[in-house]
Amino acid sequence: MRKAGLRAAALLTAGSLALAGCASDDSDSDSSGSGSSGGGDGDVKIGLAYDTGGRGDKSFNDSAYAGASAAAESLGAELQDLSPNADASNRADLLTQLADDGFNPIIAVGFAYADALAEVAPQYPDVSFAIVDSAVDGTGLDNATGLLFAAEQGSFLGGVAAALKTETDHIGFVGGVDVPLIQTFQAGYEQGARAVNPDIVIDVQYISPAGDFSGFNAPEKATDIAGAMYANGADIVYHAAGGSGQGVFEAAAAAGGLAIGVDSDQYETVGDAALQQVILTSVLKRVDVAVQSFIEDFESGDVEGGTDIVNDLSTEGMELSTSGGFIDDIQAQIDDYRQQIIDGDIEVSSTP
Repeated sequence: MRKAGLRAAALLTAGSLALAGCASDDSDSDSSGSGSSGGGDGDVKIGLAYDTGGRGDKSFNDSAYAGASAAAESLGAELQDLSPNADASNRADLLTQLADDGFNPIIAVGFAYADALAEVAPQYPDVSFAIVDSAVDGTGLDNATGLLFAAEQGSFLGGVAAALKTETDHIGFVGGVDVPLIQTFQAGYEQGARAVNPDIVIDVQYISPAGDFSGFNAPEKATDIAGAMYANGADIVYHAAGGSGQGVFEAAAAAGGLAIGVDSDQYETVGDAALQQVILTSVLKRVDVAVQSFIEDFESGDVEGGTDIVNDLSTEGMELSTSGGFIDDIQAQIDDYRQQIIDGDIEVSSTP
């Protein structure tokens, strides 16, 4: 496991600025596959292929962009980012386009690129690829690296925060797509909440089933689902739903409830002062740190293909945000649970 914490402090500032820029530039992101590029004086040409929703989701994709842009700036590198088409059927085409255009390394943002990577990477053995949230160890892809996260650990702390802050002993979870990766967020959240209060009520619903990735970019559906949870008595809802999370925040504001964000510090990226007030905390999945680390390791010749890098609480690859100060009064309890997980006294399951 890599010590991501060395870069985390710098990215807290650089990443926030980059994410703020992403939020205002989402109209420039073309779902048909043409992205934006920036010039650089270095030899490295960084390619970034986004997941469903593209740049401007104020969450997962934007976090990857923050890391890539920070690396590009520090290395004087060129950065090209591409977004998938409406149904994201052109993932292999995006990777191929970047490789044909001479970009190296290339980062595929999201586990849904696994099949596309398996198809494209062998055709470009001299290009280094990375994929976020999908393992490559044992796949035979010797020119690819898996950037993995112990999402269940960070989500455990989110569950602790929810259980300590709820006034109804009733909370909720909204997942984007019902797949094992998102289930790890649910699993950790439920375990953390029940570690505080074994009798807590937890509502769970997914926006779309496995195979239908629209759940990551359906804020209206998320509003309806979360709204029903609040109406049913939940007062805090955690989302792991990418761009759909905006709908959860809007439902929280309408109901007078609270919400927990994911991936990025969504208090900083939501872009709406009224919605900031409902974001209790965010489970930080430091995609920015992992992407920047991979690119800088590539530049220095330290990338080992065919392996996976796991980011967890011990590497500061998973964390809770403190923006807004809403969890300051429970920070000691959160820190205690964090240390128990790092020490191995608490083992967090990745399955509900």
